[in-house]
Formats: sequence, structure tokens, C-alpha cells
Amino acid sequence: LARCTLIAATAGLVADGAHPWAVLGTAAPALALDLVDGPVARRTRTATDFGARFDMEADAFLLLVLSVAAAPLLGPWTLAVGGMRYAFAAAARWAPWLSAPLPPGRARKVVAALQGVALLAALAPLTPVPVAAAAVAVALALLTWSFGRDVRWLHRTRNPAGTAPERVRT
Repeated sequence: LARCTLIAATAGLVADGAHPWAVLGTAAPALALDLVDGPVARRTRTATDFGARFDMEADAFLLLVLSVAAAPLLGPWTLAVGGMRYAFAAAARWAPWLSAPLPPGRARKVVAALQGVALLAALAPLTPVPVAAAAVAVALALLTWSFGRDVRWLHRTRNPAGTAPERVRT
């Protein structure tokens, strides 16, 4: 709940055109809390599928907000970082096999975390624009690789009818 409050505050600051330090001051703790919410839920035996999905959507929204904040500085291409999750969800409406659960994967989590770190670094006023652009470009390349890898796996494991397979056992 605290993390979602910070994400909402970050979105409000970005929408209001707040100074980058204010945006960083709310987004950085939200990103840091993402490191602990999963382990805490598992340790306290309160982890649920809903909680994992909610966490993923909160992460996606934070990345969207940060990419919107970076767009005036770096260009509209940064919106691809925040928009990729939503483009993937939209594609799943057309190709239902894309909505199948993915097996757990550490690489996916690392790439997702790097998106937030790269966008925060890019938004820091002390970061030179070429360095910020390079950081976000590398993050976008890694995100594209990660989504591409998942799409290939989902395509290979889809049902012959092209629909999503039964839930993957983990």
C-alpha cells in the first residue's frame, strides 16, 4: 500500500511538472520497496497470485510514469519502456496465447528492475543527457530482448488452436 501511494504521488508530481528531484524523491523509495515486498510476502506466507499480479502492474505503472517524465528530456522513444507492458497486454487480446502464465525467471525480474534504475538515473538532474539517453537505450534493448524471449516461449508452448495453455505448474 505504501508503495502504491508513492507511485500515485510520483504520477501526480510528473503530471504537475514538478522538479525532477521531487519526482526522484518519491519514485526512488517506491522502486526500493519493490525489492522487499515479494520476500516479505513469501516470508510471512502471505504471497498470493493476486499479490504477484498486483505487484507486476504497480511496477508497470511506475515505469510508465517514469518514461513519461523522461520523454521531454530524451524524446518520445522513452515511452516504449513504459508502454511495452501495455502493448503486450493489448497484443494478448488479439493472440490469447500471449496471456498464458510464464515460468518463474530471474532474468525477467532483473531486466524489470534495471528499467526503473535507468529511468531514475536519466531523470537525475546531475546526469548528462547523453549518459541518460544511453542508459535508457540499453534498458530498452534489454526489455525488448526480455519480451521477445517470453513471446518466443509462449509461441512455442501454445495449444494447437492458438489459445493459451492450461496454467504452467511452478
